[in-house]
Amino acid sequence: MSTVETGAEAPAPGGGDGTPVLRARGVRVVFTSGFGGGRAAARAVDGVDLDVAPGEIVALVGESGCGKTTLGRVLLGLERPTSGTVEFEGDPLGYSSRDLRAYRRRVQLVQQDPTGSLNPRRTVYESVAEGLRIHGGTTADEAERVTRALSRAGLRPPERFLSRYPYELSGGQRQRVVIAGALVLEPEVLVADEPVASLDASVRGEILRLLLELRDELGLSALIATHDLGLAWNIADRVAVMYLGRVVELGTVEEVLSEPRHPYTRALLSVLPEAGGDPVVLAGEPPDPKKVPGGCRFHPRCPVLASGEAGRAGVADRCRTEDPGVLPGGAGAHTTACHWARAREGTSPGTA
Repeated sequence: MSTVETGAEAPAPGGGDGTPVLRARGVRVVFTSGFGGGRAAARAVDGVDLDVAPGEIVALVGESGCGKTTLGRVLLGLERPTSGTVEFEGDPLGYSSRDLRAYRRRVQLVQQDPTGSLNPRRTVYESVAEGLRIHGGTTADEAERVTRALSRAGLRPPERFLSRYPYELSGGQRQRVVIAGALVLEPEVLVADEPVASLDASVRGEILRLLLELRDELGLSALIATHDLGLAWNIADRVAVMYLGRVVELGTVEEVLSEPRHPYTRALLSVLPEAGGDPVVLAGEPPDPKKVPGGCRFHPRCPVLASGEAGRAGVADRCRTEDPGVLPGGAGAHTTACHWARAREGTSPGTA
């Protein structure tokens, strides 16, 4: 896989007393639909522990519908979890208007579609200044903060862009305006949902390089939700692989993407152009959060179980009947919610 060269050495994640800047603990989100006896519950997020350390970039990867966007919304305070907690710098997130207003100054969203997220009737200056006005009203240094944010986002000299409208900008420039709108409040954490998915391949590397530079220069932390494992390789310190509402593999980017343990992670990696060999075609239907299987939630589509490898390892029955459990979300050992992977590594559920 290719890498993005930044010319700067990334700081080691973590710091201070080791408290994560952002943490999900036992987060579950259940959506219900229908009426009366026909009501159905969809477990969009079904038990997630995940930490983001100061100065760390965590990539949350998985297929569409696996729960990445919902988990991101929970971490932003846009969605309240059905159970579990979100913590910021060790303190549980409060959901009063006052608490959320203060929180959203420090944890900012970078949206997927810059064209859709920018008002076509507003200039670049007005779009970037909007966050300042929402959170603090018009301030004497507003113009200075807007130009500084644009400059940090790579739009230089910023004066060239202040009076432009979105239609006058390229896709990459529009995404930089969106990032500047987040930076203007000087947050500690960015939560980005597919931040380069709508951009041409030639522009993606520039935006990824920008995010790395912001981490190196400002100490920003980030959670980046993506289906693109190549993006994760280029930008992340750690990778959390999500399937049907739960993290099924977690470790450093080198561990997860160079030595994947979970059959689902292996299948995702097999379709990359650099992978070589035949891609793994998953059997069965795409996952339905209203019908989470018993045992390992991946077992109906698992090629290891279907091929008999799990049986030869003596774990086929466990795959069908025993839930591998929720992985611990902190930095540490490469962990996998897979009975077969644990049997191969000779680890127990508590240590895998």
